[in-house]
Amino acid sequence: QVQLVESGGGLVQAGGSLRLSCAASRSIFSFNTMTWYRQAPGKQRELVASITNAGRTNVADSVKGRFTISRDDADNKVFLQMNSLKPEDTAVYYCNAREMRYNLDYWGQGTHVTVSS
Repeated sequence: QVQLVESGGGLVQAGGSLRLSCAASRSIFSFNTMTWYRQAPGKQRELVASITNAGRTNVADSVKGRFTISRDDADNKVFLQMNSLKPEDTAVYYCNAREMRYNLDYWGQGTHVTVSS
């Protein structure tokens, strides 16, 4: 069983920055894609940013230019650097690991991000 543990969430003023971390219990290189999702109150979960084990990244239009996803394979961690935060970024942020050969998805417990105006 894979464990993903997110950290780094909190309360920040609009315009501020946060860096989220996702620590995996085993090598993240074994996963095809690592993805950050978020879910705001009353809304569906949405993709924020993803990174493949080849380092290819994809970022949602709503956060492009403000958020950056990166990975540290040696430390089995994925990061989400969030700059110029807006109140609409308020959500629970989840880390996801996809293992395509077994058609498996693993999820963390989420970390809360609140951006005040």
